[in-house]
Amino acid sequence: MTTIDVSGLFSLDGQVAVVTGASSGLGRRFARVLHGAGATVVVAARRADRLDELAAELGDRVVVVPADMADDDSVIALAEAAEAVAGHVDVLVNNAGVGGTTPAELETMERWRSTIAVNLDGLFLLSQQVGIGMIERGHGSIVNIASILGLVGSAPIKQAAYCASKGAVVNLTRELGAQWGRKGVRVNAIAPGWFMSEMTEQDMFGDDSSMEFIRRNAPMGRAGEEHELDGALLFLASNASTYVTGQTIAVDGGWTAR
Repeated sequence: MTTIDVSGLFSLDGQVAVVTGASSGLGRRFARVLHGAGATVVVAARRADRLDELAAELGDRVVVVPADMADDDSVIALAEAAEAVAGHVDVLVNNAGVGGTTPAELETMERWRSTIAVNLDGLFLLSQQVGIGMIERGHGSIVNIASILGLVGSAPIKQAAYCASKGAVVNLTRELGAQWGRKGVRVNAIAPGWFMSEMTEQDMFGDDSSMEFIRRNAPMGRAGEEHELDGALLFLASNASTYVTGQTIAVDGGWTAR
């Protein structure tokens, strides 16, 4: 009987991965996971002190690049710094994002534009800048962190700007995956359900009625645990998914299956 060796299927040894929004929450976890899989990880966020803490924790194979995803020059500088690490970027995880709850009729255009700037504009610009190098080398994986709220509405929680931005990320993922598929660059997304993050810690996870809302409406009856995104991330980042592009994987305990 032939034995199939799958031991290296999810390995990122010798690869360079960029993670935005790596100073806290899910982004911090993503950086740890990719580092654990063998990648050199470029961690980016506005709060340099938290990135330094993460780098000290992980030790070698970590590069800190402070960056503001709402600032075009900062995003371009991040792409250039990441390419300079080893002359290539193999994996990009577009995780940085902002949220907030406001009734749509009260949403200010300033708040709307600032949400779109980080969640969509910065994500596209960084994907474009890093994607150029990936296309030249004929290899790369981009993983966008979308949300179930890019697939379904969030009401009764009122988040028009956030939902619009994440819905755009889902379809941008399809378009970039289609455009770059023949160029060797895969573009996919993860749509997390309700997970603890800096955005949800107080308003959702710190509120009993909100947690009951999740337990009542999620088919699995609970919120997600941090480690339950690890597998989807490694699948999309690694050679385990070489024939997957333009897809969004919902990791949501069945929320979008209702």
